[in-house]
Amino acid sequence: MIYKRKKTRQVRVGNALVGGDAPITVQTMTKTDTRDAAVTISQIKELESIGCEIIRVAVPDQEAAESLKKIKKEISIPIVADIHFDYRLALVAIKSGVDGLRINPGNIGGPKRVHELVRAAAGKDIPIRIGVNMGSLDPEIAERYGRTAKGLVESALTHVSLLESESYYNIVISVKATSVPVTIEAYRLLSEKVDYPLHLGVTEAGGARVGTIKSAIGIGSLLADGIGDTIRVSLTDHPSEEIRVGLQILKSLGLRTGGIELISCPTCGRCQIDLFKVLNEVEKHLPVTDEDLKVAIMGCVVNGPGEAKDADVGIAGGKGCAILFKHGKLVKKVPEDELMETLISEIEQILEERKQVR
Repeated sequence: MIYKRKKTRQVRVGNALVGGDAPITVQTMTKTDTRDAAVTISQIKELESIGCEIIRVAVPDQEAAESLKKIKKEISIPIVADIHFDYRLALVAIKSGVDGLRINPGNIGGPKRVHELVRAAAGKDIPIRIGVNMGSLDPEIAERYGRTAKGLVESALTHVSLLESESYYNIVISVKATSVPVTIEAYRLLSEKVDYPLHLGVTEAGGARVGTIKSAIGIGSLLADGIGDTIRVSLTDHPSEEIRVGLQILKSLGLRTGGIELISCPTCGRCQIDLFKVLNEVEKHLPVTDEDLKVAIMGCVVNGPGEAKDADVGIAGGKGCAILFKHGKLVKKVPEDELMETLISEIEQILEERKQVR
């Protein structure tokens, strides 16, 4: 059962709303050197094209902070600067036009510097995400509570009170751990204590396989509880995979509708094409759309033709080839090495036909 979503305060991150009754947003972080504006802009545009709605970038030094101005001018989605240790980098990032900040107030440098940072953010109506991770938990809190969910929440609340003492409430909070049970417990505890929007994630989740499973369970469990306003899947992989997994988590819970539903068989000894390769290639090239579209990629003649006929477009594998079905009708036989291009072409054609009808 999906519980009713908890109503939180709403903040604006550039042109995106987070919290309140706004849809849950999907974000990720670039894995480029922010100082290289051209490469970073290229990756952000790629991520935006597949559904990224908020992008975060690392700002390790002055050059990276100044590069944000050029990056901001070339992108459409909101950009959040990830700042640690040096509050002056946050001040430069604000002047460079970022839409949000992610900081840990505990390592910025004391109340005076936090005060200066908060004043600058408030002047531009820029929200601040207080990001607490188990890996960088304050030593005093870790000693008092241990490396526990309560410790994460206590750290977050301490940082929140620091910003609130400056009459600043434009806040988003995250409390992440590598442990899925600890992450779930921390967010549940935090959700009971604050009405600020929550950014969900399981930190340092791992590679594509393990990280996807941990993120789906952790983020999915919280969303099913009605907790969470924006999500980031953390994978040791290209950030495009983080976006795809994040979107699929939302769709699986019925929190996103529309888009392409891709179904495929697990394969068995009857499959005579490299279905794994075809599926992976198709997934990488699927266009982003809000249109409801069902695509079937099936390996053999047992269930393949039936599933392919039921889809808007689909294939049923044969020996070194597959039969293409479109809107329930057999179209043609396609050689194995042309399957990906053929399917993507047919999908794009259907999308274009629907666009023309409107």
